[in-house]
Amino acid sequence: MNTTTRLRLGRATAALLAADGLLHLYWATGATWPAADERALSLAVLGLETSFAPPVVLPLAAATLTGAAAVLAHSRGRGGRVSRAVTGAVAAGMAVRGLAGLGWAAGVLDSPSGSPFYVLNLAVYTPACLVFGWAAARLARTA
Repeated sequence: MNTTTRLRLGRATAALLAADGLLHLYWATGATWPAADERALSLAVLGLETSFAPPVVLPLAAATLTGAAAVLAHSRGRGGRVSRAVTGAVAAGMAVRGLAGLGWAAGVLDSPSGSPFYVLNLAVYTPACLVFGWAAARLARTA
């Protein structure tokens, strides 16, 4: 893979992860945008009712922001084995989430059609995870 492609894939994947991490930090403040309340947010984001309290979302924010930093570092040839391993872990995690999204879309996993989660899963979550998981896997294969 040439340098320009590596840098573009790294920047795009890191930007997605950073945006996700920042959104989790925002939710840790108690804000629920773009939903009206925590219940609606959890149903749209996860398809089930769960807490978005700081002890739940802060570790997710830390993980995605760490992943963003590692992917960006690896795409620039920095961070050595650690950034490469984290980039590989990002690829694996996104691939698993993407495949689970396909399971929800196919009805293998429970997700009521017409629910906000079902629509967002089909339109946003699954395609993003599959595309950016592929990008992270490509990056992880580079030395």
